[in-house]
Amino acid sequence: MSTILSINDLIVDFKTRAGNARVLNEISIELKSGEILGIVGESGCGKSMTALSVMGLVPSPPGKITSGTILLEDEDLVKAPSSRMRQVRGGIISMIFQEPMTSLNPVFRVGDQIAECVLLHEEITKEDAWNRAVEMLTKVGIPEPEIRARAYPHELSGGMRQRVMIAMALSCRPRILIADEPTTALDVTVQAQIFDLLKDLQRETGTAIIMITHDMGAIAELADRVAVMYAGHIIETGTTADILSNPQHPYTRGLIACVPHLEESPTELRPYLSEIKGVIPSLTELGKGCAFAPRCPYKTEVCEEVRPPIETVNGAHAVACYNTKYVVAV
Repeated sequence: MSTILSINDLIVDFKTRAGNARVLNEISIELKSGEILGIVGESGCGKSMTALSVMGLVPSPPGKITSGTILLEDEDLVKAPSSRMRQVRGGIISMIFQEPMTSLNPVFRVGDQIAECVLLHEEITKEDAWNRAVEMLTKVGIPEPEIRARAYPHELSGGMRQRVMIAMALSCRPRILIADEPTTALDVTVQAQIFDLLKDLQRETGTAIIMITHDMGAIAELADRVAVMYAGHIIETGTTADILSNPQHPYTRGLIACVPHLEESPTELRPYLSEIKGVIPSLTELGKGCAFAPRCPYKTEVCEEVRPPIETVNGAHAVACYNTKYVVAV
C-alpha cells in the first residue's frame, strides 16, 4: 500500500504562564492508503493535538507548529495557506470529534448541517446536497433517515448523534478519516455498533482511518497498525498483532494490562485490575531523559539522563526504550 499521509519530526509548542509546553515532540507517523491506524495513550499524551495539527486547527495563539512536515502525498500541509486548508478539511481529510453534542450546531437540522458540508466542497444543487445527506444517514444505519434529517441534535440519542457526525465526515467521500475517540460517551453496545460501522465503511469506500483512543480494547477491535504516545512522544509502533502479543515498552504493557479480561473459569479471574502508577508529568517540566522514567519499574540511570531514540526491534516493530529486555509479553 502507498503512503497517503506522512508526519515527519513534527514539533508543536504552546506558550503558557508556566513556560513553553512542547505538546508534540518530533512526532513521525505514516498512514497507508486503505488502512486503519490506531493512536493510543492516556489523556494529555498528544493524540488529539496530532489530529488538530493534520487538520490545520492548532489554536494560535498560544500554539504553533514549530517545525516538521505533514505530507498529504507530496503536499506539505504545514506550509499550505488557509484557503487550501479549507479545501482539505472535509473534502480530503475529515474528522469525527469526541463529543457530537458540542460539535453539532443546536439550532440547525442535522440534514442541513450535512448538506452544508457537501455544498461547501462540491458544485451541487441544494436539493442534491439534501438528498446526499439523507443517503449518508441511510448508510450509517439511522432508521427513517428522511425524518431524522429534519431533526435537531437534541432530538437524537447519543448514538444517533455520533452516526450523524460520521455521516457528515464521510459526506464528501474523504480519502482520510480521523476518528478522535468517537465512542467515549457511548455505552458498550453502541460502541460495538460504531466500530462495526467504521469497519464496514472503510471496506466499502477504501478510506484510510486514524483511530484515536485510550482504549487498547478498541485498538484490538479496529486497528491494523498502532502508534503508542506518551507525553508528546511516539514511544512504540508496529502492527496490532505485534504490539498486543509482544509489547516492548513498559508503558504499552501497562496499557494492555489495564484492559479487563474475563477468563473461562470464574476462579481464574484477576483479583484486581492492573494500573500504571503515577501520572503524566507536566509538559513544562519534562526532563532531558525518558518522559516515562518517573513511572517506570525498569528505569536505570541512563533513562533519566538521555531520551531513548525510537529503534526497530523486528520488522515494522519499533520502540523507544533502553530496557526492552526486561519487558515480556502479557
